[in-house]
Amino acid sequence: MGTGYIVSLIITGILSILLAAIIRSFNHKYVVKEKGKINYKKTTIYLRWNVFDTITLFLAIYVVICAQILFFFIAGGQNVENVWVQFLSNQTQTWVIVIVSYFVSRISMTLKSIKAHLKDNENEK
Repeated sequence: MGTGYIVSLIITGILSILLAAIIRSFNHKYVVKEKGKINYKKTTIYLRWNVFDTITLFLAIYVVICAQILFFFIAGGQNVENVWVQFLSNQTQTWVIVIVSYFVSRISMTLKSIKAHLKDNENEK
């Protein structure tokens, strides 16, 4: 395994620990759980822009920058033996998977929250 891959794994680990700490503190503060399940009627954080969305936006910008720099390295004739190509390819792949996973789960949670609030409004009428 090349030096670029090892450095990329270390940076990915550090960023993952940082994101996990933010997610954990955010969940304890804003997400209402009853019997171990999220109460979407009482949890309104999924209906507005939150810290996760901002982090995801910054990660997406980071991935685009990594992918563009990687393209320039490859277009310049570099191959996978280059440390920077190793680093950038690993970072791009890793964070694309994280961003897409968050995006899918965010859509799911938002739809569940909307559904719960619509049922609540229908019951009031």
